[in-house]
Amino acid sequence: MLYYLFTYLDQVFDIPGAGVFKYISFRASAATILSLLIAAIYGQRIIKMLRNLQIGESIRDLGLQGQMEKKGTPTMGGFIILASLMIPVLLFARLDNVYIVLLIITTIWTCMIGFVDDYIKVFKKDKEGLKGRFKIIGQIGLGLIVGFTLYFNDHVKVREFTGPNASFVDKHILTTTVPFLKNNEIDYNILGSFLPESLAWVPYVFICIFIITAVSNGANITDGIDGLAAGSSAIIGLTLAIFAYLSGNKIFAEYLNIMLIPNSGEVVIFCAAFLGACIGFLWYNAYPAQVFMGDTGSLMLGSVIATLALVLRKELLIPILCGIFLVESLSVILQVSYFKYQKRKHGLEYAQQHRLFLMSPLHHHYQKKGFNESKIVTRFWIIGVVLAVVCLVTLKLR
Repeated sequence: MLYYLFTYLDQVFDIPGAGVFKYISFRASAATILSLLIAAIYGQRIIKMLRNLQIGESIRDLGLQGQMEKKGTPTMGGFIILASLMIPVLLFARLDNVYIVLLIITTIWTCMIGFVDDYIKVFKKDKEGLKGRFKIIGQIGLGLIVGFTLYFNDHVKVREFTGPNASFVDKHILTTTVPFLKNNEIDYNILGSFLPESLAWVPYVFICIFIITAVSNGANITDGIDGLAAGSSAIIGLTLAIFAYLSGNKIFAEYLNIMLIPNSGEVVIFCAAFLGACIGFLWYNAYPAQVFMGDTGSLMLGSVIATLALVLRKELLIPILCGIFLVESLSVILQVSYFKYQKRKHGLEYAQQHRLFLMSPLHHHYQKKGFNESKIVTRFWIIGVVLAVVCLVTLKLR
């Protein structure tokens, strides 16, 4: 909104300083600062309101050190992230940009799914929350929206640099980047070439659904100890902001010989607000946490990250970039699969005594081994930073 206001003032009245809103770097910086201020100033008020409404976390005794001390800690803190993300985006981003609209829809859509889940847990006293099948239906619905938009919308296109002394060529094709390979771009339309032309969109939309569902649930699983999901998401958000800036800038795209994605520069502002929102929330969520984000926040973080990766054509980097989410999810899958195998082969008692991990997700395994919660989180963050650097290195491996 401010972008349009100051652009109008600059064009009509030539007010000094109004033109600064044309620059993505200025608006991104302003979005980060504002999101941090909103989280810092209003976060405490939201936490107080959640306490007054008795929206506290119900804790199952899993035998973890200091676990029961967290009983009653306010949950649904994802609304702090939502407010500190949406307000800067609405103020500083161009709202006619297809990617910004898509990211706003993603944020609100999955925040509402998470809210319903938390509401059932807190007010209906049902520890299971929203039934898994309804969560999946909601995530599939979002995947369809994202997939159809990126496949059919005329404003979604890439520009490929065709070589030395050549120009960029516009292509409305679903090209994505394959990391660690030379000439590493593939076209998703190849996957639909064996289908009738009217159904060529099916493979790509299915991939969007899978990615959004997987990353969203991965973030949800990771949100098990203080600060882990928020800190990991901040690292991922910063990395995606760098990708967005480079992919939206013709000079850098030509220098790095990467796809130029028109209008993706606006995504930098969303990433900047996302980064500020995660760090601002971390102020209250760091150990010992004053508030938990709940599914209201964790499902939203994962789905936003997945949509950002799809928009920037970096979805094949997700196993590396979101390596923390991936490992946490795999630990649960492996634990359950191994337990069922041992139970079928040796019986229930043997399976209970011979688990693959002391407890899953993986962060609980280390808690059971006696590691301090803060040390686990810090080391996971360090791994997240290393994975982010590996992703950035792929820019020159062409």
